[in-house]
Parts: sequence; C-alpha cells; structure tokens
Amino acid sequence: MSLVCFTATDVDGLPRTNNDLEHVFGSFRHHQRRCNGQKKSPASLLVRGSCRLIAAIATKIKTFTARDLVQLDWSAWRQKRNQMEKLRQNRLQQRRFRRQTKTYLAELETKLIQSILPP
Repeated sequence: MSLVCFTATDVDGLPRTNNDLEHVFGSFRHHQRRCNGQKKSPASLLVRGSCRLIAAIATKIKTFTARDLVQLDWSAWRQKRNQMEKLRQNRLQQRRFRRQTKTYLAELETKLIQSILPP
C-alpha cells in the first residue's frame, strides 16, 4: 500500500489553508445578507445553501451558456430535489413546534396512537 502525498502548491486552485475556504463561505454569507437587507442569513440558506454555494463559486470560475445548462442528469436532479424537500419539511416542522407546541405535540401523539392500534 502506498500513500500519495502532495502539497497545495502541486494543485492549481486548491486553497492553501482553511482560511481561504472559510473566506469563500464568509463572502457568500455576506452577499446573501446584503441581498435581502437583513443582518441574519436567510433560512433558505440552510435548505438550499449547498446548491447556491456551488452555483455561486462555479459562476465566478466559468461563464455558463444555455447549452451547458441543458446537459442535465435528471436522476441526480430528482435525488437532490428530494433531499432539499426533506430538509424543507424538517425546517417547517421545527417552526410549527416553536409556534404551536401543544397543538404539534397533540398531533404527534394522535399519529403515534393510530400507528400502534390495529386497523
């Protein structure tokens, strides 16, 4: 078994330190906050942040044409959409719990009892 070692200087475009990578994330958050005029980052950043971050970095590196965007892997796109929908549903449930705790817990209890009882 052999180990391959390389330094950051061997690969073009590879951030040399974590600070460089954190700078990318920080500037992205800064621009997100500036776009909506709020001090906090938008909640959608938690759900769709990975897609938006990749798109923001990629568009700085390369200009995309319509032909580039047409080439799409539909199965990967559906999988990513399903993953983002699950994240959105989790955020929605958290918000429901914070706003109406008693109602939310009562609904959960009802669902639990119905799942235990035979049909």
